[in-house]
Amino acid sequence: MQPISGVIVLLGVLGAVKLLSLPWLCGLLVGLGMCIAWRGSWKFIHVALCTIKRDMMCLVVILRVRFSMYRNLRNRSTIPTLFAQIVTRHPDKPALIYEATGEVWSFRVLQEQCHAVAHWVLAQGWAEGDVVALYMESRPLVVALWLGLAMVGVEAALINHNLRQHSLLHCVSVSGARAMVFGTELTEAVSEVSSSLQPNMALFSSGEQQEELLTCGFYVCLLADRLFYIYTSGTTGMPKAAVVVHSRYFRIAAFGFYSFGLRHDDIIYNCLPLYHSAGTIMCVGQCLLFGLTVVIRRKFSASHFWDDCVKHNCTVIQYIGEICRYLLAQPVRPSEANHRVRVAVGNGLRPSVWEEFVQRFRILRVGEFYGATECNCSLINIDGKVGACGFNSRILPDFYPIRLVRVQENGKLLRDSQGLCIPCLPGEPGMLVGSINHTDPLRRFDGYADQDSTNQKLAYNVFGMGDSAYVSGVEGKAGMAAIAHAGGPFDLAAFLIAVKKALPSYARPVFLRLMPSVDTTGTFKIQKMRLKREGYKPQDMSETIYFLNSRAGCYEPVTDELYDAIMEGEVCL
Repeated sequence: MQPISGVIVLLGVLGAVKLLSLPWLCGLLVGLGMCIAWRGSWKFIHVALCTIKRDMMCLVVILRVRFSMYRNLRNRSTIPTLFAQIVTRHPDKPALIYEATGEVWSFRVLQEQCHAVAHWVLAQGWAEGDVVALYMESRPLVVALWLGLAMVGVEAALINHNLRQHSLLHCVSVSGARAMVFGTELTEAVSEVSSSLQPNMALFSSGEQQEELLTCGFYVCLLADRLFYIYTSGTTGMPKAAVVVHSRYFRIAAFGFYSFGLRHDDIIYNCLPLYHSAGTIMCVGQCLLFGLTVVIRRKFSASHFWDDCVKHNCTVIQYIGEICRYLLAQPVRPSEANHRVRVAVGNGLRPSVWEEFVQRFRILRVGEFYGATECNCSLINIDGKVGACGFNSRILPDFYPIRLVRVQENGKLLRDSQGLCIPCLPGEPGMLVGSINHTDPLRRFDGYADQDSTNQKLAYNVFGMGDSAYVSGVEGKAGMAAIAHAGGPFDLAAFLIAVKKALPSYARPVFLRLMPSVDTTGTFKIQKMRLKREGYKPQDMSETIYFLNSRAGCYEPVTDELYDAIMEGEVCL
């Protein structure tokens, strides 16, 4: 057995006995010393000395989460049963606060609402394994609905409330939902597709009076059972329904709690949608599993953000994407200096705004992380390094087996002479992959509702012959749409109206490229690599490139002057 493997075995045994005791730490340091001595080189020793503190912090978090999950598996605990334990500890503590109305749900009230939903579900005749689509804007009822469904083994499909028409139909269809519960604010959107839904699909509005509730027994589920579906953003294709099992929900929420110094008395401000894993797992999960209070805002508002935080005494905020930049663009207001926010947790905080955000708003700690809902290769920036979304340990790379591996220009993984993937060197870009082990709750990959989508995320012979791994992909913002248009006028205004009607704002193409024809392969697949390389700089006189000016609400031609302005940052994308 190689020394590195011996260290891992040592960690598992000692950690199981006593996680944070002094003997455990001493044994760990001895094991690491053996590993460093075995590796030998001074360069490795230098790297180890520079990163050992960070790696040990993360290792402790991983072990705490791992042992908590094993305890839950042993006790057959699920998200509903773990929530019930929190309710028992402090039933009258505020669990959810709805910012729009000021309504406060205590843990006892939230549990009562969940029970009411569970009884109503059983009265409909739905059973274990059935799926119900939830399609409504963020409010406490969303939590009560999916958690109440889970109490009787019925799975929720959390539908993005920005979706319309074909995208909405796709998401409902791929989940196999028997029914849909929608908010009255989305009645028009449901009416547009109602004739295309399955004839036997039941539709319920959250504004309708519930039927008389029945007293029924609850279904006893397992930690590996499906909890609900969360959809990918759909920026590069139709949204995929990612499977979230009970153990995955716990894992994501627990990593957030233990990694970033959250406390049981924290109050979290959540302006993120509850159909998204950031809002309903990373944030609401702190409430359900660790007893924190969550303030739910229906939609993000940059102008009301800090006023809300002061009003509700929030101590933790959550962000994604450009929220921090939007806040920095706001004029200075008194509330941004009077808040009690200590920690900001999220992903997508750009290095260019990180330090300004921390300094202006006096944020003591930023908890940046990376991870898709369905992935098994999440990353955490545990030591607050500006601009980083996480790291891969150089000391114990096999303890949490993820890698950046090299890719070819066509996006396929680059292989060595033995057929294995080639790890990237430090500072080299690549594809993030995670080794799959279905017996390990931290390394399992549960896939999507349809098997084809699941298969597209799998790669084999990655770390070693015969293994399998999750491949993170290149999904992201929809930058450009290329359209084959041979002659004649192209109605840009009509195109934009159709795009706005069919796609949420984040999935609308920022650039539009009109071409006489689109390059295809011999099997008639579109060749996108040349288009990616050329980007949005005007080159061919037979083609026209347009830019979506969001302020003017129209597409306008990309001239040399506009291109230069975009490149210099004078025009924001």
